[in-house]
Amino acid sequence: MSDFEQRLNEAIQRGRRIGSAHAEAEAKRKLNEEELRRLHAVFQLDLSEYIKKGLQKLAEHFPGFTLATVVDDRGWGAAISRDNLEFDARRGRANQFSRLEMVIRPLSEYFVLELAAKATVRNKEIFNRSHFQTLDEVDRASFVDMIDSWMLEFAERYAASR
Repeated sequence: MSDFEQRLNEAIQRGRRIGSAHAEAEAKRKLNEEELRRLHAVFQLDLSEYIKKGLQKLAEHFPGFTLATVVDDRGWGAAISRDNLEFDARRGRANQFSRLEMVIRPLSEYFVLELAAKATVRNKEIFNRSHFQTLDEVDRASFVDMIDSWMLEFAERYAASR
């Protein structure tokens, strides 16, 4: 066998090893993506239920709020809202709208778990926020603390506006 043929065979073998390594890496990446998708689904379900229960408790303290489950392209979660119709001698009739919505956003290409919240008290937006962490570093307790904190802030601001 000539020197060239030997080098050719070695090059072919190296190419096959590289091809196998790439195929294994791709399979691992797909498995990782599958695991991250599963993880996101578990967190989304768990935290959206937590949000719904918390907003239900909040609505019980302020009669007139209605609770609605949110499951759409914005995410999974819940919202409470209330329309107050007020009469004023100077201004006449006025609607005062209050709402708190919290959702866990759908999975994105960046593989993060994202909590989004919007709050309005008497027609004034008081916050529009999000909190996120990469799925492989999610700390559930930090999300629960954030949810609780934002609900408490809304409750305080709504109670102060009455």
